[in-house]
Amino acid sequence: MRLIRPALTARQGRRAHRSPSSLLAVAAATAVLALTATACGPSEEKASAEPSSSTDRSSDNKIVIPDDLKDRLKEHGIDLDQWRDGEWKNWDKDKWLREAKDFVNPIIEDLWDPERMRDADKAPEQPVDNDISGDAGVTDPTPVPVRATNAQTPYHDSAAESGKLFFDGPEGSMVCSATVVKDPAHPGKSNMVWTAGHCVHAGKKGGWYRNIAFVPSYNNSGLSIAELQNAPKEQIAPYGVWWGQWAQTSDQWIADGGPTGGQGAPYDFAVLHVAPEKGATGKSLEETVGAALPVDFNAPAVPRIASMTATGFPAAPPYDGQKLLQCKDKPGRLSLTREDPTMYRVGCSMTGGASGGGWVAAGQDGKPALVSNTSIGPVTAGWLAGPRFGKEAKGVYDAVSRKYAGQ
Repeated sequence: MRLIRPALTARQGRRAHRSPSSLLAVAAATAVLALTATACGPSEEKASAEPSSSTDRSSDNKIVIPDDLKDRLKEHGIDLDQWRDGEWKNWDKDKWLREAKDFVNPIIEDLWDPERMRDADKAPEQPVDNDISGDAGVTDPTPVPVRATNAQTPYHDSAAESGKLFFDGPEGSMVCSATVVKDPAHPGKSNMVWTAGHCVHAGKKGGWYRNIAFVPSYNNSGLSIAELQNAPKEQIAPYGVWWGQWAQTSDQWIADGGPTGGQGAPYDFAVLHVAPEKGATGKSLEETVGAALPVDFNAPAVPRIASMTATGFPAAPPYDGQKLLQCKDKPGRLSLTREDPTMYRVGCSMTGGASGGGWVAAGQDGKPALVSNTSIGPVTAGWLAGPRFGKEAKGVYDAVSRKYAGQ
């Protein structure tokens, strides 16, 4: 069994840019830094702080970075001009920022061009024992495999909340899946995205990933790799590229998360606050895509759930990461240890790259709601498991919402 890891590009030496996966802590706070030839973007604050009042917008809607922020970044050896010019690829231990307050995710415009997005789709193998249950008295029998089916195209009509997450890590360009979710502080105008913790932070052995960006309705028409070769960016990313402006994940993932064996998996979730790559558009992400899912932190017990639908962009064989797929199954329980919360588990053939993709079921009110996200699955690709959202997940969600409540 393996953690469903972000997909990794196979063409390691082809280009100067590489893209990672990243995780943010429950108290994590970050602001987008727009790096263009003429302007740079907002402030990175401590977990409990509000965005700096000294951060202003230039006439072209780019965010100007105040001098005090630049000084704080330089304390970590980060020079914004050097970062933009490729310093972000420096993964030396002292340069790979780990703490929540140190997270930075500068926007580098057009970094995620069509070719780079298309090629960030190979998943590294992470083989582990097929049976990782640590509590046989609670874990239900292994589910029967369910073959993933293609989501109906255009994806915006069938799963408008879903999209693909791109990022850079030490091993190259990576991908996960993610979901647009409601923001209680901004009804109908959410800029919040839900994904897995391991898609933003490397866990106990590493730090934050870089260049994290969300593309809703990626490859909206479901084009093949051959057809994508000459497709314009507007067709691959029809609703734009949205960069992680703020992110949080669980303290448990930061402390215990690992690449194999389900370490930290019951707490493997994260929330991003995003902003459009090209500057202010006047519309939120939810308004742009026309949809966002509510999150249920007290979903019904497993026996009372008729079915769950897991959605994502699987990139490891036999899939290529370019298509949105779904699995629908009645969930069971997976208990990794007696101390950790029980996870949901469904039969599903999706592979690496599907990580972070949303699981939808009827919530307490009977309406569709996000109740989990893809975290782990076996090498045999027969099932997936995701955390059951509880107080820790709600704490992450509420903190991100509150951060931008007054804006």
